[in-house]
Amino acid sequence: MNITMLQKEVIEYSKSIGIDKIGFTTADPFTEMKNRLIRQQELNYQSGFEEKDLEKRVTPSLILEEPRSIIAIALAYPSKLPDPPKGKKGERRGVFCKASWGVDYHTILKEKLKKLETFILSKVPNARFKSMVDTGELVDRAVAERAGIGWSGKNCSIITPEFGSYVYLGETITNIPFDPDQPMEDQCGTCTKCLDACPTGALVQAGQLDSQKCIAFLTQTKGFLEEQYRVKLGNRLYGCDTCQTVCPKNKGMDFHLHEEMEPEPELAKPLLTPFLSMGNREFKETFGHVSGSWRGKKPIQRNAVIALGHFKEESAVPDLIEVLLKDPRPVLRGTAAWTLGRIGGEEVIAALEAAKQSERDEEVLEEIQKAMAN
Repeated sequence: MNITMLQKEVIEYSKSIGIDKIGFTTADPFTEMKNRLIRQQELNYQSGFEEKDLEKRVTPSLILEEPRSIIAIALAYPSKLPDPPKGKKGERRGVFCKASWGVDYHTILKEKLKKLETFILSKVPNARFKSMVDTGELVDRAVAERAGIGWSGKNCSIITPEFGSYVYLGETITNIPFDPDQPMEDQCGTCTKCLDACPTGALVQAGQLDSQKCIAFLTQTKGFLEEQYRVKLGNRLYGCDTCQTVCPKNKGMDFHLHEEMEPEPELAKPLLTPFLSMGNREFKETFGHVSGSWRGKKPIQRNAVIALGHFKEESAVPDLIEVLLKDPRPVLRGTAAWTLGRIGGEEVIAALEAAKQSERDEEVLEEIQKAMAN
């Protein structure tokens, strides 16, 4: 088997199926990443969504028997919304982060990796693979960095010269010994714009993220958000783009190379108030195909309630009172109380008083009391 020839053929084929960038690295353990992950755990900076087995996150041989190399891929996604709908008083809108526009990227990248596997199998019938996108055991960023896809920026994103950091990443471990690519030089220099702009100070230092403070993580949680984070959330419904938006390497980067990634404006920037009464079926039918729906309806609804408080949207008061008095979920009732407290007015005071009489959940009662004191 001529590895060099096969590698060239794989690269050419990858271009033909819409893979924007491809790189190769060894299947050696990611020793430096292991040390960083241990430190993250010690500091309690991890999100909790990661693979629990730390050894699997850095040891390809624990995932595929006798691996010889890893193929890393990147696909560029759009960063600008064509003709974005405008929010206004009475019709406030929330926003999903750019990485959640279009069809769920897990689906798109897994399909590309599957095609890549099939192509290689047509050349090497005994080839073996283990592919993953985001939710797999390996750290996508560590693989991409070592495979020369881009460098790891201070904002903890992989930054590519061609597409900035607006890329989805995926990889496949294989038993074929492809020649490794060279990692890239770090090109962030002395720039600290992402660190300075992070709304919650989650970027502790260059390349270190406290996930527990990161707005992108917080939008995916299901419990009460601490008040310090509610006021930072703005109108974000899922994810946060701040550290990418301010990055100079992303200036002018906006690629519309994949039809399935094209944003649907009304889903990327949806009206907020309809979320308050949206049922499970409507949510799944409307948002089920986007990556931002993976945690279900509840976090998005809670974030929509907070966003209405950010705008102090008076037209939403009747819907918010409905949530306060009738929603079966304490987190939604308590958050509605907080938002109503920010809006104020006689109708709000009367509703909070009524809720205080009927509410039995201690956390919700505490939110009502604080709202009434505003």
